Amino acid sequence: MKKQFVKTSNYERFQAAIRFVEQRGALESSWLLVEGSPGFGKTETVEEWVAKNGAIYLRAKEKYTQSFFHDELAEKLKVDSGGSRKERFQRLITKIMHTQVPIVLDEVQHALPNGASVLEALRDITDTTETIAILVAGEDRVQKRIAKFPQLSRRIRETVEFTPASAEDTALICRELAEVLIAPDLQGEIHRQSKGQVSAVINAIAVVEHQARRNKAQSVGLGDMAGQELVHDWQAGRPQIVKAGSRP
Repeated sequence: MKKQFVKTSNYERFQAAIRFVEQRGALESSWLLVEGSPGFGKTETVEEWVAKNGAIYLRAKEKYTQSFFHDELAEKLKVDSGGSRKERFQRLITKIMHTQVPIVLDEVQHALPNGASVLEALRDITDTTETIAILVAGEDRVQKRIAKFPQLSRRIRETVEFTPASAEDTALICRELAEVLIAPDLQGEIHRQSKGQVSAVINAIAVVEHQARRNKAQSVGLGDMAGQELVHDWQAGRPQIVKAGSRP
């Protein structure tokens, strides 16, 4: 399987949201909130953006504190974390103002306890430096939880929700990642079984490639996968077997 990033419709909407934040009128409204269920490509998209834009990536954890946030940020920026809190904050501000490096905070739900003190610390930084921040939610209803803090929710210029991959997205992933030709009927079956989860589509491509190697084939259609498991439905506890004569 090819190792490359596929620009799905979720990626395109994410990029459009980034542009809206960059072109904002109110400079303090510099945050983008990313939501969506696991498996729809949030992590891969954000990691791709971080790598291409040299952003600082932080991952909040349980019992995440303002001090922990500042320490991790100082480490990423290679800034001295010693001295008083005021001195450390000033060094962080100076570095970020100079570089205008964006900040990504993943698993942002862990930054909400204790009066959302971690996000308050982030607000102080982005308000002062006018740099942008991307908040990535690892669970549902984070936007409603942030809305309880008006001074924070006003900083969110855009929200983008990652949704299940479309049939077109699945076909694109198959074309760009598979090292064999996957026929349209098999692409449709992969889409149906994966339920729009990108990770499941990628796993299915690996199964198809294995079958192609066994048969020494350069292209694989739905009929070629009869009796094979494309996507394992762990919730149902049983494999989804492609039946002879199946149609998407």
